[in-house]
Amino acid sequence: MILAIDQGTTGTTCLVVDEELRVHRRGYAELPQHFPQPGWVEHDPEEIWQSVLVAAAAAGLDGVETVAITNQRETTLLWDRASGKAVAPAIVWQDRRTAGRCRELDADLIRERTGLVPDPYFSATKLEWLLRGRSASGLAFGTVDSWLVWKLTGGAAHVTDRTNASRTLLASLEPLGWDDDLLALFGVDPELLPRIVRSDEDVGGGTLLGVPVRIRGIAGDQQAALYGQGCHEAGEGKATYGTGSFVLVHAGDDASPPPHGLLKTAAADGYALEGAVLVAGAAIQWLRDGLGVLGDAAESEAVATSVESTGGVVFVPALAGLGSPWWDAGARGLVAGISRGTTRAHLVRAALEAIAHQVADVVDALPERPDVLRADGGATANGFLMQFQADLLGLPVEVAAERETTALGAAALAAGRGTRVGVGAVYEPALSADEAAGHRSRWAAALNRSRT
Repeated sequence: MILAIDQGTTGTTCLVVDEELRVHRRGYAELPQHFPQPGWVEHDPEEIWQSVLVAAAAAGLDGVETVAITNQRETTLLWDRASGKAVAPAIVWQDRRTAGRCRELDADLIRERTGLVPDPYFSATKLEWLLRGRSASGLAFGTVDSWLVWKLTGGAAHVTDRTNASRTLLASLEPLGWDDDLLALFGVDPELLPRIVRSDEDVGGGTLLGVPVRIRGIAGDQQAALYGQGCHEAGEGKATYGTGSFVLVHAGDDASPPPHGLLKTAAADGYALEGAVLVAGAAIQWLRDGLGVLGDAAESEAVATSVESTGGVVFVPALAGLGSPWWDAGARGLVAGISRGTTRAHLVRAALEAIAHQVADVVDALPERPDVLRADGGATANGFLMQFQADLLGLPVEVAAERETTALGAAALAAGRGTRVGVGAVYEPALSADEAAGHRSRWAAALNRSRT
């Protein structure tokens, strides 16, 4: 049996699966986010680890021999090697505190070496910020995968896999490895860095809740989902709908720089083009927690479909700037088209439509559109969102039968299997091309206003 740990931005999910990737048990634990200043987003590293312990205990470790890990990417941790204690809060991928530093960087160099863009989203400027005024002596850097492996092995293994390494701005894509020039640019001592391993590599033994386990199968959450969706050939693509939305299309062995607005990243078995939407489900969470518009995110579909349209309301959820294909850290959220007749239902519907519009922006930026978009993540349970996504794209959207495709992708790497998760529902386009174009035109007008 394999315990697949999916350590995400707002919680940790653990699935116990067999080697045929059948799910036997599952557990979940919430993870608090901390917002000490506007634009800052942090986690307590010990709370990350405790969420793993709680979720693993809820799933149960009976029969478990192997642990696979998938994780929120780019989130940056720094800890003391001797004590194993974090020396600062983890800076989350959504954090924007280093936007000014990113504007100073050479975008062409970053793109050529890493396939990425100089944006606060990635790890290097976060690490640079954490190291200010600190000696690097005796410290260790890692993304969440590295932190969990360190904890599981009691500090015996300091590793990261190729997919997570490719998200740091510190690694070149071809050949994939730590880049001396980039390390010098960000003032990073190589002694801080984990060893880069294959995504399907056995990285050693560890202990979880007193149970001895082998650790095998590590990948960043989006690459794990790409693997779990069976996207192993160039042109096959998926979208994951979670806190953010992420579109990845397999690029085979092509490590060349990406087209404008997109990213090139390491996949578990090659490379992939990626579009990163920074705020997707987080917009619904904001409506719930920030505005009190919703009591529960699960009711968003019923609320949205209680009206026939948004009544002219367009919501651009640039709550953490804009990601792909715009990469505008200074963009701000915008609600346009409000009238006296606007209700909470119109706003909720506009928020769901915004998720689909942002994914459509990414798909439109791809050199070639996939024939079908495979979808996974918690928000795929929202039938209105999935249908609207198919309508905007003019493509079928195939929703995975198991929404926790990310965890299953990590388990598949651990099991050495390339099996695709089953399809649960298929949404075919229902809008005419003219109707879809009208929606896209109104979205584009509001989006441009959010950037001025």
